[in-house]
Amino acid sequence: MLHVIDHPLIQHKLTIMRDKDTGAKDFRELLVEISRLLGYEVTRSLPLRDVEIETPLTRMTGKAIAGKTLAIVPILRAGLGMVDGLLSLVPTAKVGHIGLYRDHETHKPVEYYCKLPDDIQSRFIIVTDPMLATGGSAADAVRMLKDKGCADIRLMCLVAAPEGVKAFHEEHPDVPVFTAALDERLNENAYIVPGLGDAGDRIFGTY
Repeated sequence: MLHVIDHPLIQHKLTIMRDKDTGAKDFRELLVEISRLLGYEVTRSLPLRDVEIETPLTRMTGKAIAGKTLAIVPILRAGLGMVDGLLSLVPTAKVGHIGLYRDHETHKPVEYYCKLPDDIQSRFIIVTDPMLATGGSAADAVRMLKDKGCADIRLMCLVAAPEGVKAFHEEHPDVPVFTAALDERLNENAYIVPGLGDAGDRIFGTY
């Protein structure tokens, strides 16, 4: 299932990020802010339990997050830019890392690193990657998690292409995708159009 989160604040900040004249510092800060806003929607289905507490006036039954705790798994390197926004919502979340890069000739993902929490299979997992272009990297990352016994997975991105969403859901129809925008298409170099360029380069100032 695809969820396009078109909140006015998200769209405003995303427009600034798309602008080619926006520098790395502002780009990074805006990515954190949008990730925090997207995080509210991605975590909407977290289960709750009743807890008994005492306010300054009386006892009451409140709500607290129940059961599964959160794990954030960024796809390196660009996915790192979305982690702090989610950690500001759930500071106790554990963070794993999956290293994939796109071969510039074949446009296929290549794995080079994987480090995950020992209890990852019991956690509510959010995979982060700003750009869902071909869908290959995201699909490979989720496959790696499923191979380790993970089941409760969501993918959070900033901008998606229709081709990437289709390819991802052909392999993982059970994993919801949350994005701030669904763009027009991929170009001949597998970049999202209109997009915002190479997110990793813009985050780290390596363009």
